[in-house]
Amino acid sequence: MKEFELKYGCNPNQKPARIYMHDGSDLPLEILCGRPGYINFLDAFNSWQLVKELKDALGMPAATSFKHVSPTSAAVGTILPEPLKKACFVDDIPGLDDSPLACAYARARGTDRMCSFGDWIALSDVCDETTARLIKREVSDGIIAPGYTPEALELLKQKKKGAYNIVQIDPNFVPDPAEHKQVYGITFEQGRNNFKIDAELLKNVVTKNKDFPDSAVRDLIIALITLKYTQSNSVCYAVDGQAIGVGAGQQSRIHCTRLAGSKADNWFLRQHPRCLELPFLSTLGRADRDNVTDVYLSEDDEDVLADGNWQKYFTTKPEAFPRAEQRAYLASLSGVALGSDAFFPFSDNIERARRSGVSYVAEPGGSIRDDAVIEACDRFGMVMAFTGMRLFHH
Repeated sequence: MKEFELKYGCNPNQKPARIYMHDGSDLPLEILCGRPGYINFLDAFNSWQLVKELKDALGMPAATSFKHVSPTSAAVGTILPEPLKKACFVDDIPGLDDSPLACAYARARGTDRMCSFGDWIALSDVCDETTARLIKREVSDGIIAPGYTPEALELLKQKKKGAYNIVQIDPNFVPDPAEHKQVYGITFEQGRNNFKIDAELLKNVVTKNKDFPDSAVRDLIIALITLKYTQSNSVCYAVDGQAIGVGAGQQSRIHCTRLAGSKADNWFLRQHPRCLELPFLSTLGRADRDNVTDVYLSEDDEDVLADGNWQKYFTTKPEAFPRAEQRAYLASLSGVALGSDAFFPFSDNIERARRSGVSYVAEPGGSIRDDAVIEACDRFGMVMAFTGMRLFHH
């Protein structure tokens, strides 16, 4: 296939639209079902690069959930603890523990379920039946993977009444080293960002504490590769083999850190017994449960707890989860990794990160206030590496 005509571009008025290879060669993909759109393909090609790099760097199956050209999360295929399975609504998936790829997507989709609603999925490996069963019941726009088992493909083709977007990518495709795009009729050219992210990038430890356990190295690699395909400015929190909070596209870095931190906090709080034991009505769907849980954890909790409201969602009225109790729970956490796509200009980023359990940090360095950032890390006993490499993505 030399080109694929799209219904329209980013918006319905932007026509004509198509994808094609600049040199006239065949596209390195096959559309197995559906008719992906312009934004679908932007998500597909960015997300595929992310999971391919995660697999190459860590040697584990990887998955990501993308929305509007940024990941809501990315993860590698480690088994989920039981509380996390319940928080991600995957505790009823048969054979989940036996499929590392399904575990990776369960983590990626379950991190920020509100933002993942209607996501684009990328898988590093051939989609198996367990992963397809998990995807089949979620609201999603499409998927890209290097292949699909016959059973998985049959399941996925049942989504959206047979119109679900399924793309198969050639895993051996190597893109041209130069990238081009046009803005306002003017062509931009740059070298493709082939910078390799691995453990060697974390050797320049600038804090007094220099103890990087293997788990922290893994999580920082996940955070940094995730940032490489996240709209800048961006900050990513990661733990236990997955990104748990992504702050994307903010003009101020502290706003990235706060946004990503609030998402990480929500991820932790959803695994608290108060959330896991919410007595939802059996008729309440997963998306509604996500929304209700989010409100329950917010300052607007009366919207779901007040008399006349709780009856719409619960069999019995739950107790409130006081802000002070939430803060105390979060203050007990540690071991979280934090990556930033550019240097932290002020120590307030470290102070905010600590409130979400951050113990390990990776950022490029190079700020005139590096000393203040290092001092803040030392004050909290954190380990920080300067990578020396910015990861802007636009």
